[in-house]
Amino acid sequence: MAPTHVLRCCQRCLAWIPVIFIALVVCWSYYAYVVELCLFVYLIFFHVSFVMFVWSYWKTIFTKPANPSKEFCLPKAEKERYEKEERPESQQEILWRAASTLPLYTRTGAGAIRYCDRCQVIKPDRCHHCSACDMCVLKMDHHCPWVNNCVGFSNYKFFILFLAYSLVYCLFIAATVLQYFIKFWTNELNNSAKFHVLFLFFVAAMFCISILSLFSYHLWLVGKNRSTIEAFRAPVFRTGSDKNGFSLGFRKNIAQVFGDQKQYWLLPIFTSQGDGLTFPTRLVNADAEQATVTLQPDSNKWANRTSSYSVPEVSVSPLSESQNRLLSNEQQANNAEDHLAENFLKSGK
Repeated sequence: MAPTHVLRCCQRCLAWIPVIFIALVVCWSYYAYVVELCLFVYLIFFHVSFVMFVWSYWKTIFTKPANPSKEFCLPKAEKERYEKEERPESQQEILWRAASTLPLYTRTGAGAIRYCDRCQVIKPDRCHHCSACDMCVLKMDHHCPWVNNCVGFSNYKFFILFLAYSLVYCLFIAATVLQYFIKFWTNELNNSAKFHVLFLFFVAAMFCISILSLFSYHLWLVGKNRSTIEAFRAPVFRTGSDKNGFSLGFRKNIAQVFGDQKQYWLLPIFTSQGDGLTFPTRLVNADAEQATVTLQPDSNKWANRTSSYSVPEVSVSPLSESQNRLLSNEQQANNAEDHLAENFLKSGK
């Protein structure tokens, strides 16, 4: 046990190296720009971008990832039965019964209930286990070594703002230092500033290029309402896998991450919609009287596995009134778009 514990502590300490590296680069860039170059004309905008960058970076690092609530844990009696059962079919039967009161709309690729043996919880929709953090994270996007934290429901907005403000910070430095970088090659700078000008420009340009591609990719994910995991592996619903299963339209997808109040969009303050446990999906019937999804395994995939038992049908709690109204409006918009597209095709013929 002792060697394993020591190894785990060493891994946690080493995981902070990328964060410390970024912190040192940022501190040096501040010193080089403010103290060495001392460009008074640009200092106001520089400090605004610097403060917003550091604030969002701090929030991304130290915001604890959200975890599934207790209602997703198996009751004590069911948990003991699950651990004693050796047959996967019997274990799944226990999970299907436990999921009868949970708002679950996704499952495994084989049609089973998504269960984490490590955390011993039924996984909510879009929840995944992070091996680095050793926990299940709500709406997990990825584990980022540069922030030594899992990026998920609780800090995804902060991560997007961190990318945005770091890009602005690097662009501003590269643009304002460019004229001094040119003077460096013409020997018009004093010796004390040469080193800082040279490396300020190269470091800013290098980070700017790398961050731009990452920021653009995550903006695309926000517009599609997907996580990085879902972009590579589409979530599986009752009707099958669908990479656009959580997409509600461009504006509503943005509101899912940044919230309804636009005045807070650019501030690293949590404004994301929902609780991270349930998410509106365009695959659920928008009718409030019929907004109950029956979870049962696909007959083709589970025919061989269920010969010795029958999996009960599990009715999941319906969506809230606000979610149904949101989906109803989206369905109306989609129907209108389909009608326009059909008329366009007919006119083209």
